[in-house]
Amino acid sequence: MLADREKSSKSFLGRFGRAYLEGLNGTGASQSVGPEPMRRLPPAPFASPPFPMSEHVGPAIGIPDSTPNNLPLMNALSDTDIGQVLRGSRVNIYGWIVPSFNVSTSRNTNIPLTYPIVPNSAQLSQAVFIVERGLDTSQTSHVDWGFRVTHLYGTDYRYTAAKGVLGHQLLDRNQLYAYDPMEFYGQAYFPGVAEGIVVKIGRFMSPADIEAQLAPNNYLVTHSVMFTYDPFTFMGILATIRLNSQWTVDVGVHGGNDMAVWSNSAQPNGHFMVKWLSQDNKDTIWLGANSVGRGKYTNGHDNLQHMVGVWSHRFNDTFHMMSEAYYAYQFDAAKGGTCIFGPTKSFAPGGGCGPTIPGLSDSIGAVNYFQIKVSSKDYLTVRNDVLADLKGQRSGFKTVYSSHTVGWSHWLSNELIVRPEIRYDHGWSSATPYDNGTSKDQFAFLTDIIIKY
Repeated sequence: MLADREKSSKSFLGRFGRAYLEGLNGTGASQSVGPEPMRRLPPAPFASPPFPMSEHVGPAIGIPDSTPNNLPLMNALSDTDIGQVLRGSRVNIYGWIVPSFNVSTSRNTNIPLTYPIVPNSAQLSQAVFIVERGLDTSQTSHVDWGFRVTHLYGTDYRYTAAKGVLGHQLLDRNQLYAYDPMEFYGQAYFPGVAEGIVVKIGRFMSPADIEAQLAPNNYLVTHSVMFTYDPFTFMGILATIRLNSQWTVDVGVHGGNDMAVWSNSAQPNGHFMVKWLSQDNKDTIWLGANSVGRGKYTNGHDNLQHMVGVWSHRFNDTFHMMSEAYYAYQFDAAKGGTCIFGPTKSFAPGGGCGPTIPGLSDSIGAVNYFQIKVSSKDYLTVRNDVLADLKGQRSGFKTVYSSHTVGWSHWLSNELIVRPEIRYDHGWSSATPYDNGTSKDQFAFLTDIIIKY
């Protein structure tokens, strides 16, 4: 019996290793082959690879299930009983590991640069494991259902951590590394409502931004300053309704940004956003209220009100760009935002709540991404962004931030992506918001490698 288990283990590890080698050599079946699946939307506007996404920003009803099903783990399981059950039920298990490295002019912390906050170091940004059954919204013949559970470990958990869902690792301990179950939701697709509706219930990522919480969904290693300080996850219910091929509506209710609905800071917030797609498939506008309610900062936790708009434009196969702007606000908030009661660390403040700012605290952010496809495996990104933290509630400093980033992404294979970048940050007031309040600016070189499995 033991010999059989050892033989089975070696066989699985051998298949898993071969999947990686075949991917590196370009001989593996890491990408789907065969005819293009049916779509009820125009062709995907962007090539992926090399870009991290193929669809315009915002919800897309009318496309086949795009859950990754040919990465090394699923390929290695294909000939096993478990693999056959998973494939038969359209459930996929996959993930990635993302180590990163940075060199910075700061000595203590890179904040507000995110996610690599510890300067001049290597760190494990993300180790992610996902179990997912995706939806096929291209068909109109039957109801479909799905779910997604995303497990995240690494330094990046600091930005997805939610009060009431293991959030004590950040809020009470100020840990550098920890685990966050950052997504757990079920969803169903009903083709008979309008031209299709998807209803999602659980904890999910904030749907509003160009940037996303998970590394493979981003153009660059780092995030814009404006993204750093807006909502990351919600818990609630969200309905996405396709009115026709050009108009899609999002309507939902959630308990506030980055907290469980059962936490003592949660409050009802509405979500209403609209997406428009041009007839030539070159432009989208995705805008509305990502979170709107009383906006009362409660029990040491943010309750951000977030009005946001994104414009995506495709020039041609080589060039495209995305621009985003938002206005965020809340009332009677603490300077620096949600309270971290753990000990102050060199890389991040702790020690409890900052002083209360009576009345309205607000901020204005904007970012532009410009992409250049260099080859089928390479692209360049130029990003410029600005955040006006008008009262210091988001960052702890009353100032205007700007950052300017140039990055290159190269796909070594479908499973391995390397992303070096250089970045300059500056504060435009008398404040010194960088390196724990000692500098007006910061220069950094950063790189990571996405290892998918």
